[in-house]
Amino acid sequence: MIEQLLRTPFTELTGVRHPVVQTGMGWVSGPRLVSGTANAGGLGILASATMTYEELERAILEVKGRTDRPFGVNLRADAGDAGERCDLLVKHGVRVASFALAPKPDLIAKLKDHGVVVMPSVGAARHAEKVAAWGADAVMVQGGEGGGHTGPVPTTLLLPTVLDAVDIPVVAAGGFFDGRGLAAALSYGAAGVGMGTRFLLTQDSAVPQAVKDLYLGHDLTGTVVTAKVDGMPHRMLRTELVAELEETGAVRRLAPTLRRTLEFKRTSGMTWLDLAKDGRAMKKAQGRTLAQMTLAANTPVMLKAGLVEGDTSAGVLASGQVVGVIDDLPTCEELVDRIVVRAVEELRRGSSYVV
Repeated sequence: MIEQLLRTPFTELTGVRHPVVQTGMGWVSGPRLVSGTANAGGLGILASATMTYEELERAILEVKGRTDRPFGVNLRADAGDAGERCDLLVKHGVRVASFALAPKPDLIAKLKDHGVVVMPSVGAARHAEKVAAWGADAVMVQGGEGGGHTGPVPTTLLLPTVLDAVDIPVVAAGGFFDGRGLAAALSYGAAGVGMGTRFLLTQDSAVPQAVKDLYLGHDLTGTVVTAKVDGMPHRMLRTELVAELEETGAVRRLAPTLRRTLEFKRTSGMTWLDLAKDGRAMKKAQGRTLAQMTLAANTPVMLKAGLVEGDTSAGVLASGQVVGVIDDLPTCEELVDRIVVRAVEELRRGSSYVV
């Protein structure tokens, strides 16, 4: 493991050695990957949206048993038990709480009062301004190149607008996979980079090898953004299943949708009342229609089928466009080391142009 070569507002804020974040990917960012990233000097983020409360506590304890370095947990701000899950982070001394949606001011204050760094993800400058005004310590901004739920604006255009809007550390995500990207993000003014697909394709990732091989076989045109899975724009690998979903009408998708909703209820341990509460919160927070909320229950089940069970005929595979330029499976330590070393080389080379 290399020594610290870059010091940014993000490394100072979180206590990590390198300004590299492994994002919280459902079914992917488990204890092994998170601790591998943390031990490599980056910030590993545990994905909790697909976990019950009890599973989350066990996962946190497992990470702590694997590393003594800072790590984070990604939370759904609109979950019915978001407050209790935040209490869990406080109880176990988790360093960073990241959110896919903006947490309310009282939740931010509660975490900050106990020394937890709050880092929501945002998709627009106005969202960054809002959470910064509410007390967020940092934000992660993902451009359209990123995997999973994404927007239409590329990182190179979205990042500058967010940097101009707030004065808290900004972590750039969407389209990053190597040291050149980290150097570019730091040159823009970001304090670090977040990467999902690049960390999914490591030896420390628990994704089945056959699925990793499938990812490695895709090129730069190998992803597609579709709303047919959960009603919201979602970037994933082009597979036969995705092509079928794209061509299937709403009526034909109804029965599979209801079946997967029942499966999600069973695996999550949630009651129908819990699902209804989460649905109302989702509708209020995101403005989703009833049909979109019903589709949303598909996502965890379909992602699990592909990313955990390796059944690509029944599952979908979230992916960033960077899948087209990744051709190996390093360990987290090898990956973080070479990213940081290359970034320093590029920054030094760039400074030589200054007269």
